[in-house]
This record gives sequence, C-alpha cells and structure tokens, in this order.
Amino acid sequence: MAISCASSSCRGQRFDTVGVEPLIEGLCFDALIADKAFDSNVIIADLNERGAKVVISQHSRRAKPLPLDAEMYKWRHLIENFFCKLKEFKRIAMRAEKTDQSFKAIIHLAAAVINSR
Repeated sequence: MAISCASSSCRGQRFDTVGVEPLIEGLCFDALIADKAFDSNVIIADLNERGAKVVISQHSRRAKPLPLDAEMYKWRHLIENFFCKLKEFKRIAMRAEKTDQSFKAIIHLAAAVINSR
C-alpha cells in the first residue's frame, strides 16, 4: 500500500510538513508518494526507519538527489495530474464548500465528470 500526500500547489507551503507525522502515525505502508512540499530530511529519515520507499518530487536545491523508483514515480505523476484536473472545477479550487461533507460530495461529482470524459 502506498500513501499519497499532495499539497495545494506544486511548490507547497513552508509548514506543509508539520501535519505529516500525525497523519502517518500508526499506519503501515510500503511507500509515500508526495510532491516537493514534503521533500524534508525529517520525513525522509522517518520513511527510511519504517522501510518505506520515498517517492517524492525533489527540490532542485537538494545537494545529493535521492534514488527514486521510476515505476512508482509514474503513479505520483498520475496522481498529480488528477489533482490538476480537479482544480479545473472552480468550487474545488476555491474551496467554496463550507462543510467537509459537501466538499467530499463535490470532489466525488468532479471525479465522476473527469472519469466520463
């Protein structure tokens, strides 16, 4: 099983990594698929301790690039493309829904529309 973490933009925010530890605490997984916002030495060290693969788009400023599983990286790319397609829907991009339930419903609706194209 792989876990995917995607932020709201390609560059991410400075503190996107703060919520990762509680999110993955107690979970067993083989890989973490994420974007550049999650390219953190702390996260990578935690993944290495767990024996999980690191499938994270790396910052260009990383002195020594990490080895990547090319096949899993293709999945990261597909997930990233799907989020870009979701953001074509204005209500999702602007987070116009007021409740978690209505936001989840609009994502399901948008996913169905995307799938039918």
